[in-house]
Amino acid sequence: MPVPRTQSPTPARTFTQRFSATRRGARLARLLAAHQLTEWGHPHGTEAHDTVVLVVAELAANAVLHGRVPGRDFALSLSHDESRGVIRVEVSDTHPDRPAPTAAAADEEHGRGLALVDALTTRWGVTGRIGPGKTVWAECATVADEPRFTRVPPGRDTASAPPRGCSSHAPAHNLVSVPDTDV
Repeated sequence: MPVPRTQSPTPARTFTQRFSATRRGARLARLLAAHQLTEWGHPHGTEAHDTVVLVVAELAANAVLHGRVPGRDFALSLSHDESRGVIRVEVSDTHPDRPAPTAAAADEEHGRGLALVDALTTRWGVTGRIGPGKTVWAECATVADEPRFTRVPPGRDTASAPPRGCSSHAPAHNLVSVPDTDV
């Protein structure tokens, strides 16, 4: 009698790469993450792709600007767990200081990166790593049927909803759900 086959869970897909702790390295991390997401079935323009690429850009920029130790690289790791509907981003650097969100003044050019990561992801945090430094990680939902959001001019009525994956946060200011259209 044949033995029935059980379907095994989909394994998590992973991508890991080291980069020079330079602006060029951060840009390359973002570009390779975008390529990998497309390979995993999340092409440019999908919410999962755009969210993960933005999170990678922020965390890689932080690794280069705040986590840089001369002569040391930073590492990017992506893992796609389809069974959980999550893409996990990990950026490791060798600087011992742990990042902390700050409240940037309206006229400041910097200081919003971690607030942006917090708003776009389902959860994020910082862990130690083997050797010096830390790993900043974030998890992004890959649910495909969520509305897209766009800015609404000041003074107009808005019907806002929290960004995908952020149901525990207050609705984002001046965002409105609009249907996808080809422009």
